[in-house]
Amino acid sequence: MSETFESWSKPTDKSLEEFMAGRIARKEDRNYDFNALKFQADYDPKYRRAQMRYMGTGAAGVTSDTNTVPSEHFTFSTMLLPAQCEGPLHLHDDVEEVFFMLRGSIRLFLEQDGEKCETVLHERDLVSIPPGIYRGLYNDTQEDALMCVMLGTPKPTIPTYPEDHPLAKIKREKM
Repeated sequence: MSETFESWSKPTDKSLEEFMAGRIARKEDRNYDFNALKFQADYDPKYRRAQMRYMGTGAAGVTSDTNTVPSEHFTFSTMLLPAQCEGPLHLHDDVEEVFFMLRGSIRLFLEQDGEKCETVLHERDLVSIPPGIYRGLYNDTQEDALMCVMLGTPKPTIPTYPEDHPLAKIKREKM
């Protein structure tokens, strides 16, 4: 028998329509959150980007968002990476992370145990990055890039940066 979670069970005081309404995340009800990673952009504007959360809160440091679909196994958001901006090299040691390009392209940098590689992801390309591999991205175009980001747990730990990266020394506030 498969595992059942409380968030999967329709409350007895709700109709199916009411229950399912809480499991639908519409774009029209969301806004880009440029504050989720604001501490990075405050350090250097090249790190400016926005998260639009749909399921769970992701690993950006936002601890609560009542406007998302409940999640038991993963998070799902979109990330807007403006032209000439970057997502700094960072590590998730507890979770797989997936990027799926919706619009534009990004240069993806990967690093593990001193070995480095890079590739370019274009529209409808997907990458799945296992835990323990540093990843960073850069939009070297003149157009905004938009991608889906999925993490394989409902509450990922906050990512870390390489010890020699300037963001590794910044203390961030909980949101």
